[in-house]
Amino acid sequence: MVRTLLYRTAEWHALAKLRLHTESTLNHLEKLTTELGLLMRKFRDVTKSDFATHELPRETAARKRRSKGKETEGTSNPAGTSRKPKTLNLFTYKWHALADYVRSIRLFGGTDGFSTQLVGTSHKLVTYLLIIL
Repeated sequence: MVRTLLYRTAEWHALAKLRLHTESTLNHLEKLTTELGLLMRKFRDVTKSDFATHELPRETAARKRRSKGKETEGTSNPAGTSRKPKTLNLFTYKWHALADYVRSIRLFGGTDGFSTQLVGTSHKLVTYLLIIL
């Protein structure tokens, strides 16, 4: 499963970074994006019971600092001293944005041909175009 996931991820990355796309490469990228999502969800579901993963020490320390700050504000919420269990989180913008790659390529061309950086007042035009689309 890991080998397949790594291969599909590399294949998706190679297709997404092509400088010149055709309709067939974009269709393949769309299908591959769907397959990659299915593979990642399967990987998450299979591995979450096989491996006990916990937050990093720096995450534990940050949680303790936040909790300590809340306690000084008047709420009594004691921070746990142990590390909390964590699972693979696929509900992040990175994973959500994969589905928009093909549409973006169809609208703007290959990902090497445009920038999301705002330049002067031209960002207003881009904002209006994105709202209309």
